[in-house]
Amino acid sequence: MSPQKRARSSSRRRRRGERGSVSIELVVLLPALFAVMFLGMQAALYYHAKTVAIAAAQQGARAAGAEHGLESDGVGAANDFLAEAGGDDVITATSTGANRTATTATVTVSGFSLSVIPGWKVRITQSASVPVEQVTAP
Repeated sequence: MSPQKRARSSSRRRRRGERGSVSIELVVLLPALFAVMFLGMQAALYYHAKTVAIAAAQQGARAAGAEHGLESDGVGAANDFLAEAGGDDVITATSTGANRTATTATVTVSGFSLSVIPGWKVRITQSASVPVEQVTAP
C-alpha cells in the first residue's frame, strides 16, 4: 500500500473514532455559556435597580430638604420617581422611609432587584442625604 493510501486510511479511522465529539463538546460548553449569559443579565438588572433606587432616594431627599418640606414630601417624591422609572418592573417590594432633622434630610429606598435566577432575591438599600434649606437674613 502506498504512503498516501495509508495516510487516508488512518485519517478515516481517526474521524470515525471522533464521531459525536462535537455533540459532547456542546453538551459540556452550553451550560457554561448559559451560566455566563444569565449572570451577565442578572448583573445588569441589579445595577439598573440600584441606580433607580439611588435616584429615587436623591429625589426624595431634595423634596424633604426643601425649606418647607416634610418627611412625607420626601417619601411621596421617592415613590413617584419609582413609579415613573418602571415600578415593579425594575425594583419590587419597595419601602421608602424619610428622616428630617433641623440640618439634614435623609431618604432611604429599599427593595429587591428582578432576578433571572429562580429563588434568588437580591436586596437593595440606597440612602441619600441633603442639607435642609434655610433662609437666612442678610
